[in-house]
Amino acid sequence: MSGAAVAAAAPQDRTATGPAAGPWLLGVRHHGPGSARAVLAALRAARPAAVLIEGPPEGDALLPLAADPHMRPPVALLAHAVDDPGRASFWPMAAFSPEWVAIRWALDHDVPVRFIDLPAAHSLALKETAPKEPVEGPERAEEAEEEEEITPVVDPIRVLAETAGYDDPERWWEDVVEHRSPSEETDGGATPSEGAPGDALAPFGALAEAMGALREAYGDGGQPRDAVREAYMRIQLRTARKEFGDGVAVVCGAWHVPALAARTTLAADRALLKGLPKVKTDLTWVPWTHRRLARRSGYGAGIDSPGWYGHLFEAADRPIERWMTKVAGLLRGEDRFVSTAHVIEAVRLAETLAALRGRPLAGLGETTDAVRAVMCEGSDVPLALVRDRLIVGESLGEVPDTAPAVPLQRDLTRSQRTLRLKPEASERELDLDLRKETDAARSRLLHRLRLLDVRWGDPVAGRGSTGTFRESWRLRWEPELHVRVAEAGVWGTTVLTAATAKAASQAVAATALADVTALAEHCLLAELPDALPVVMKALADRAALDSDVGHLADALPALARSLRYGDVRSTDTAALAEVAAGLAERICVGLPPACTALDPDGAEALRGQVEAVHGAIGLLDTGAEPGTGLRGRWDAVLHKLAARDAVAGIIRGRATRLLLDEGRLAEDEAARLMGLALSPGTPPADAAAWIEGFVGGASGGGMLLVHDERLLGLVDAWLTGVPADLFTDVLPLLRRTFSAYEPGVRRTLGELVRRGPVPEGARRDDAAPATGGFGPGLDPARADAVEPVLRLLLGRPPEPVEAAV
Repeated sequence: MSGAAVAAAAPQDRTATGPAAGPWLLGVRHHGPGSARAVLAALRAARPAAVLIEGPPEGDALLPLAADPHMRPPVALLAHAVDDPGRASFWPMAAFSPEWVAIRWALDHDVPVRFIDLPAAHSLALKETAPKEPVEGPERAEEAEEEEEITPVVDPIRVLAETAGYDDPERWWEDVVEHRSPSEETDGGATPSEGAPGDALAPFGALAEAMGALREAYGDGGQPRDAVREAYMRIQLRTARKEFGDGVAVVCGAWHVPALAARTTLAADRALLKGLPKVKTDLTWVPWTHRRLARRSGYGAGIDSPGWYGHLFEAADRPIERWMTKVAGLLRGEDRFVSTAHVIEAVRLAETLAALRGRPLAGLGETTDAVRAVMCEGSDVPLALVRDRLIVGESLGEVPDTAPAVPLQRDLTRSQRTLRLKPEASERELDLDLRKETDAARSRLLHRLRLLDVRWGDPVAGRGSTGTFRESWRLRWEPELHVRVAEAGVWGTTVLTAATAKAASQAVAATALADVTALAEHCLLAELPDALPVVMKALADRAALDSDVGHLADALPALARSLRYGDVRSTDTAALAEVAAGLAERICVGLPPACTALDPDGAEALRGQVEAVHGAIGLLDTGAEPGTGLRGRWDAVLHKLAARDAVAGIIRGRATRLLLDEGRLAEDEAARLMGLALSPGTPPADAAAWIEGFVGGASGGGMLLVHDERLLGLVDAWLTGVPADLFTDVLPLLRRTFSAYEPGVRRTLGELVRRGPVPEGARRDDAAPATGGFGPGLDPARADAVEPVLRLLLGRPPEPVEAAV
């Protein structure tokens, strides 16, 4: 949970006019810009001989990297167990984090700086052995993001805010800390005047008694882990004082300050640390994001508005005016009209609201209200964009190449640079043309990462084309992906070798046929030629042993897609084609018996499998001519399914529709099958299921009824003949069927039903034109009349007059 930039032990004067004596315990709120400014002022004033910071001591060797010009916060220390990289912890720092400010000050002034919290070797081991416990006060949520959210026992900010008469802890924090002017904190880099050290340290001493009183009232929260951490920090503080004297500054969560100032014995502290479990760990710096600092992300020490806090820390003067200018720029970039007058009025309104509410300066609440009223015209829709892009923010930090990293991470970084595929915190879509080598390489990288469970990108339906040479991805880089890369490092040192090794291992371990076929598809997409032989052997073995038609039907579509992917990527898929053809043959033999004696759920599932197999066979299409080869055998299976009464109605209806769409069934025969399915002897529920299979879903069944009024008449006659006591039973199924149609299709069907059926051999009059069903065949004269228009639309030259004659 969040903490307060509050107390430290009150300093004692060495002389009446001299600087305050150390050690200086600077209690902070993690990620608080007010705390950061106060820490900077205190360090400038006190000039400590050493700086100690709450963090894992194994990270001391990485501290010099903070001064690297290529290091740009937000960043985080990542610690993970060497033998189990998934067991990891983060220590995030933003530019406005007090810890980061203290590190940079120490490095800039050649002052020794160290981490003094419990080593990561112990904290990671404790995560595995100790039950999850609530964390007190301004505790840092060191647990990895997948752990349960921490539930605080007491919130110091809330208690102190309520004591001061505030109902909003964040508003109290802004008024007391964030709205203090730089001059109040000896900021700006000027040389402090006589007595300035005491003034700079005053903010930390002012609330020391309050924090001590809180711990007395609420105790330490009964947190054994906190007691262990604080014991270790006290030991480190004693060691530093022996080495550097009392001139030591400690930057830590304010909740820990009373514990660090407490008088305890070295023996007692060491007793608390005795017998702690330990694991071997690796640490490095990784990029972090403002979005992951937000409390809504689940981060226990998170804040509500990282972007706003970053602005407050960076704005040298006139923060409200500069903020409104940022908002105006964002909204203008989204094609909203925002003028200079809007900015001026928004600033005035924010300042007026602050005065009415009795606040020293306009805060986030006042600026947000002003933006909503002036720039967003009272709408929360554009305001949501402001919250997402500015108040929370999309900043992604950078880490220099000299930072330690697993070999797999280094290979991934090289690939990202070579392919000009920069990780970004904001979500974006990427369209790839696989005929271009760079785009094809990007596709291979993204697919290999997905195979390694590093989900930087997710495939999405492309807008430009449905061809196999195009792919669309939705990309967003999350800091946790660094942990996934570390986990995947056990498979290899490069993305290619790691993906190959993992694919081969999964192929051997997989037991379900569908899993192996999906893996084969992934291998082709990721272009893993060394893994394909292992996967193909496993696929052949599983296919030979699996006799379940449902499993075979689930596996075939992936194989058919894989063959198409192999074509566009110039991959040899001959062995894959043999397996696919064998599966298709077995499905043709076993499907008809499997479609009988099914309950509604089973029939619905098998209907989907029949559709998928139909599409897959269309891709395979081994028949030399229509009606021959594999396509011919599949057509015979569909005819059997459409004609057998024992087959579930929804499957019979779908088989009839598939044959009609492929031109393998005459319109008159389709009407005859519908008439049989909707005859009075058929139970209404079975008839409704047949209708759903024939015209349901997004298969264009509505337009079929619009253009063939014979079929519409059959459905209408059946529906009006359903007995009243059974109508309510079939109504949900019918609603599900027809509700999927486009509004225009439903409206047209309603008009046709309202006008009534057309007598046989008659046509609707000109006042109410409609199609009386499919024509008996092609009308050459009408087709010739359309041809010149089509040639014009397609940009084709007109046909010579001689040829037309």
